[in-house]
Amino acid sequence: MAYDVLSEEQREIRELVRTLARERIAPRAAEIDESHEFPWDVVELFREHGIFGLLFDEEHGGTGTGTLLALIAIEEVSKVCATSGLILAVQELGSLGLKLAGTEEQQARYLPKLASGEWLCAYALSEAGSGSDSAAMRTTARRDNGEYVLNGGKRFITNAGVAGLYTVFAKTDPDAGHPGISAFVVEADTPGFEVARLEPKMGISGSTTGELVFEDCRVPEGNRLGAEGEGFKIAMRILDRSRPGVAAQGLGIGQGATDYALEYAKSRETMGKPIAQHQLIAAKLADMETKCEAARGLLYSFGQMVDAGVDGPELTKASAMAKLYCTDVAMEVSTEAVQILGGYGYIREYPVERMMRDAKITQIYEGTNEIQRLVIAREMLKENRAFLLAGVG
Repeated sequence: MAYDVLSEEQREIRELVRTLARERIAPRAAEIDESHEFPWDVVELFREHGIFGLLFDEEHGGTGTGTLLALIAIEEVSKVCATSGLILAVQELGSLGLKLAGTEEQQARYLPKLASGEWLCAYALSEAGSGSDSAAMRTTARRDNGEYVLNGGKRFITNAGVAGLYTVFAKTDPDAGHPGISAFVVEADTPGFEVARLEPKMGISGSTTGELVFEDCRVPEGNRLGAEGEGFKIAMRILDRSRPGVAAQGLGIGQGATDYALEYAKSRETMGKPIAQHQLIAAKLADMETKCEAARGLLYSFGQMVDAGVDGPELTKASAMAKLYCTDVAMEVSTEAVQILGGYGYIREYPVERMMRDAKITQIYEGTNEIQRLVIAREMLKENRAFLLAGVG
């Protein structure tokens, strides 16, 4: 058993989430994937047991137990069902704009609904022509008589159609690039806003991913987050704190695949002994376990940093490293799990096939892993390490 950095209270909450995941969510995972239907029963389970509250402070109806424990909850659920783990990760992503830049009135109006799970939320930044390049967004927000009129569209939005609240980014100055972006919260029933379509996907099939359309959608000025032109800065601060939610999802997928492959390899026999005792399979299992544990170190370190109040470039770098490594591990380890199961790994009767498909998206959304490498390198180039080379000839 690996060294455990958690307190007794944290371990108790982890055990609650782990038990719910194994007993209530795991039996539903294959059906959720096959039906492509959003799992409202899992949402209700999270509501009943206060799991959404792990993402919020006590003053807004949450548990106030911190970022590390929230990441652990996402990890535990994702071990058995990545779609269900994503519900928690996106509840954090969609609410962070309010947490970081919302006024007291905005927070009081919305955060309790999100902490209880009464409302789900979503984050709407990407567009068909602007994914990694946010400055290229074309959605506009024009001020008009105390309101903003939004026009445009968003693409690849998780929780489209099921969220009650959307954090939306739009250009208040269409010609200004990043400084022209502002942020807004938009309620799902706002006239002029609709979900145009939902995307069929390779993995996370029970999660909705959709296209949003804004046609003369009027939003009160009081729904703007921060000042005009601060949207890009808010978006980047959000992503610094939300990317590790996807890292936790990736780690959960990887650990779940490792655990399943291990149990299979202990029971499946060839040449008179379990395949886990054959050197090539044993080596795969050892590498899978080591990579998951290394990924966990990066993820938990980030959680502890946030809980300790760390901010700025140090947090940006740690966030990108956790997201990059945990999700690369998810893809590598789930692929190896399929290989260990051989032909069985390729059929849907066994969960590693689903885990492998689910793992792929974690390398893409919340900032592609190519972008994470750029972020890490950019922060490295800002650091002064010359003192480490003192005296080196």
